[in-house]
Amino acid sequence: MSASHGENAHRRETATKGSLWEVWAVSTRLGLTSFGGPAAHLGYFREEYVERRKWLHEKTYAQLVALCQFLPGPASSQVGIAIGLLRAGVWGGVVSWLGFTLPSVILLTGFALALQGANPESAGWLRGLLIAAVAVVAHAVWGMGKNLAPDRSRATLALFSAVAVLLWPHGWMQVLVILVAGMWGWKFFKPSNTEHPVAVHIPISRKGALIAWILFAGLLLFLPLLRQMNDNVWLAMLDSFYRTGSLVFGGGHVVLPLLQSEVVPNGWMSTGEFLAGYAAAQAVPGPMFTFAAYLGAVIKGWTGALWATAAIFLPSFLLLFGMLPFWESIRRRPGIQAALAGINAAVVGILLAALYDPIWTKAIHSPLDVGFALVTFALITFWRWPAWLIVGLAAVGGMVLYE
Repeated sequence: MSASHGENAHRRETATKGSLWEVWAVSTRLGLTSFGGPAAHLGYFREEYVERRKWLHEKTYAQLVALCQFLPGPASSQVGIAIGLLRAGVWGGVVSWLGFTLPSVILLTGFALALQGANPESAGWLRGLLIAAVAVVAHAVWGMGKNLAPDRSRATLALFSAVAVLLWPHGWMQVLVILVAGMWGWKFFKPSNTEHPVAVHIPISRKGALIAWILFAGLLLFLPLLRQMNDNVWLAMLDSFYRTGSLVFGGGHVVLPLLQSEVVPNGWMSTGEFLAGYAAAQAVPGPMFTFAAYLGAVIKGWTGALWATAAIFLPSFLLLFGMLPFWESIRRRPGIQAALAGINAAVVGILLAALYDPIWTKAIHSPLDVGFALVTFALITFWRWPAWLIVGLAAVGGMVLYE
């Protein structure tokens, strides 16, 4: 009895806090090595933050992923912000975002200013990195499946979730799958009496959360009005990129059509310039939302790149700061825990679907690619090599095999 109580008490402890420098160092390395898009990023995050550094529990990580899937904006970036916030406070969230985002911002701005028209997608090193992303995501599905869908009922729910997302590959379907899985879990799953959510300290008050919600809604409503009243390119950019970050569900490539409708019809750039930036965005690590840096640089140089990047990510901060203080208390209720068991299984299914499309379909085209992916999967899963080393070796292997 006492041993069980002690174990549960240990599981309820607040995670050890870290320094801003620690958060910066880890997130920057991820920002330099996380190729492959949002699903791959979540795999890299899990490998680094859950398995290697144990900054948070597997279930807490899965619940953060589910929460960020609900919110508009770039889900993987929001997960990174949330982890930094839990680790080192509000500034930890900002530093985590900077570390993960800044490398691709710099690279894409450089493309915009000096390398327009280049075709980086033909590079062998990029092909190797995309294949490495297959192994990283497969490893994440493997580990999360064992922990979050360990029995027949939850494994079945994960599989149905994967099939639904594959058949209807839209951002709204991911949200619907999570909602249905949560209701299924609330109705049919029973929370274990011996399991308690791992306690995490949210360094934001509910008053602060309310302020964040007011700012989010106020900017979304009033920026278009101010834009109509004032013919200023900086205000127009703030409105366009902020609205895009506020209204896009699913993140990743889903953001591209909305951005295109904002920047090309306005005369800020041609369709060819837009597509050249899209090609460049495939060759850099980090979140797809940093494509805004390229667009901002085409419009207004370095200053425009920073302005557009800040504008498109600002909604992510406001939404997270508005949600997290309530998420910590809500998830402790028994009914919510049962619902979260279903949601966790759905997250595994969504990641499994992403392993096929877009990760597998974009990277695997030949038996050589399959062999390359199997070797990298074995190195990261059975040999326990770190993800950053896998990425480096995959880039070298891609140059040797595909150039």
